Amino acid sequence: MQVWNGTAEVPADLGPTVATLGIFDGVHRGHQVILGSTVREAEEAGLTSVAVTFHPHPATVHHPDRDVVLIASLTDRLERLAATGLDAVLVLEYTLDFARTGAEEFVRRYLVDALRASLVVVGEDVRFGWQNAGDRSTMQQLGRAHGFGVRIVTDIASPATGRRWSSTWVRELLATGDVAGAAEVLGRPHRVRGEVVHGQKRGRALGYPTANLRADDLGLVPADGVYAGWLIRPAHAPADGSSARLPAAVSVGTNPTFHGVERTVEAYVLDRTDLDLYGEEVVVELVERLRPMVAFDGVGPLLEQMARDVRDAADVLGGAHHADRTG
Repeated sequence: MQVWNGTAEVPADLGPTVATLGIFDGVHRGHQVILGSTVREAEEAGLTSVAVTFHPHPATVHHPDRDVVLIASLTDRLERLAATGLDAVLVLEYTLDFARTGAEEFVRRYLVDALRASLVVVGEDVRFGWQNAGDRSTMQQLGRAHGFGVRIVTDIASPATGRRWSSTWVRELLATGDVAGAAEVLGRPHRVRGEVVHGQKRGRALGYPTANLRADDLGLVPADGVYAGWLIRPAHAPADGSSARLPAAVSVGTNPTFHGVERTVEAYVLDRTDLDLYGEEVVVELVERLRPMVAFDGVGPLLEQMARDVRDAADVLGGAHHADRTG
C-alpha cells in the first residue's frame, strides 16, 4: 500500500479512483465494512482504491486542553488500513487552517482534483468540511455536480448486542479493562506501541524481567490490571513477513505494592530472561484481563500472585510454554 503525505505526493499520472474518507481511529469493524466496500468497488471497476485520513486527530487540534488519546497510533492505523487491501492512503495534516476548508472546496481539492475520484464510498454518518457542514446528502449533491458516484454504506451493528460498531464503544471497553470486548469491536486484539525504557528493575530482581514502556506515550492504554498478551518485535520479523510474537503477562499500572506513582506498561515474556529490548520499539497486544491491579502485603504474596499470573496468561494464550516458579 502506498502512503501519500499530502497531495504533493500523489502521482501525477494517477488514474480514476474509488475513494473513501475518515479518521478511522482503531480501524474497527464498522470502518472495515466501509473500507472493504471501497476495495471491492475499485477491484470490480479496475480502479485504484484510496482512503483519505487525517493526522493529528481533529479533537487534539480544536481542543488541545482535552486529554484525547487515539486508539491506535498513525503507524498502527496505516498497518490496519493496508490489511484491508487498499492500494493507497492519502494522509492530510489537520490544522486550524485546514479545518476552515468548506465542504465543496474539500471535495473539489482532494477528491476531484487530487484523487480523480470516480466513486466515493462513505458511511451514513460521514461529516466533512468547515464545522462538519457536509454530510451524506451534501456528498451526493457534490457528486452530481462534479461527476462522481456516491455509495452510502449503511451502519453495521454487532449481531450480539445490536449496538453500532464505533470508536466510542472501543474506548468505553478499554476504560474498564475489557480488552476481550474491545477485540470484538476492533476485529483483532487492541495494541499499544512504544520504546522499551529502563525502569526500576524490580521485575528482574524478582525473577520476572519486564519490558517497560511509559503509559503516557503509547496510545490508548486500558484500565490498570494484569493482562495476557503478546509482545511483538517488528524489527525482528521473520523473512516470511510474519511477526516475531512472544507470549507475555502484561502489567498496567503504578506498581502499588512499591508505592509507585508513574503509570507504566510492563510485559514479561513467558519463561524468557535472556531478552535485551532496551531502546527497541515493540508492540504489546492485549488479549484478556486476568485481574485488577492491587497492592500486596510484601514481596512474598506478590511473587505467589505473579506465578499464578504467568500460568493464567499461558492458559489464555493457548498453553504457551512457561516455567512453574511456585517451587
